[in-house]
Amino acid sequence: MRINTAAVIGAGAIGAYFLAGLEEKLGGNLWVIAEGERAEKLRRDGIIVNDHTVRLHVKTPEEAAGADLLIVCVKYGGLQEILPAIETIVQDNTIVISTLNGVDSEEIIGERIGMEHMIYAVMKLSSRRIGNTMRFNPAVTLGVFFGEKDGVRTERIRAICDLFDGTGVNYQVREHIWQEIWYKYALNVSKNIPQAILNCGFGAYTDSEHVAYISDRMREEVIQVAAAKGVDISDPDNPAGKNTKLAPETRFSTLQDLDAKRPTEIDMFCGAMVKMGKEYGIPTPFCEFAYHAVKALEEKNSGKIS
Repeated sequence: MRINTAAVIGAGAIGAYFLAGLEEKLGGNLWVIAEGERAEKLRRDGIIVNDHTVRLHVKTPEEAAGADLLIVCVKYGGLQEILPAIETIVQDNTIVISTLNGVDSEEIIGERIGMEHMIYAVMKLSSRRIGNTMRFNPAVTLGVFFGEKDGVRTERIRAICDLFDGTGVNYQVREHIWQEIWYKYALNVSKNIPQAILNCGFGAYTDSEHVAYISDRMREEVIQVAAAKGVDISDPDNPAGKNTKLAPETRFSTLQDLDAKRPTEIDMFCGAMVKMGKEYGIPTPFCEFAYHAVKALEEKNSGKIS
């Protein structure tokens, strides 16, 4: 098995990481999927990654049908909208990697195209996005962690490794990828969201016992829900559940979205937590408050409240 063509749907920070990283190796066989005004904007403005302008080959879903690899990099709020495009692109040979945060995007996509196409993955990036310009911190950008849910190193896993080898895409194949996805989810819920509500940098988690308390309670809620689903993420020393070394002023994606007055992914984080908590009869009061707090901040940004 060999991957000769790859398509990226979603040209935000994560999509840009793959487009820049695979540009030299795949050339014209690396495509970004877009239609209409979005396609024209990408052709006109392109994307810039760490001061490098990436050459984009824009294709419609129909033109990209049968790509060997599809990398889904949209925001969670846009996932339902692009499912028809994914269905158009995916054929019998297509492998699909979902890079979305959260714990349900693989299942959402797989219900539409068949789970046999899905590879489980989690991203570990430190990025800053302003418009069409993305900046990654190479020192703490670990890249994509992926694997089969059962941990087997299959032929298609080896094919993805062959593709990424020698490129700007950092990667690791993981035996327990499902557990690592949940560890990352707990990290996002407990570190991404409190700072977004409080409008503070990453250093607040060590500088303030109150911020740390909120973070710890939210993480505990995720641990309890994960346990109910048969996933153990209770080990505080597991590297998958820890941030890499970051500057105190670091602002994670939810706060960056609020700063830019973009919709956030709070539905994927705390919204999903509240839903799963109710399903299993587990109280999630901190996540429920955080969900409504971020939703209120989105309303403030949109002008609905003053």
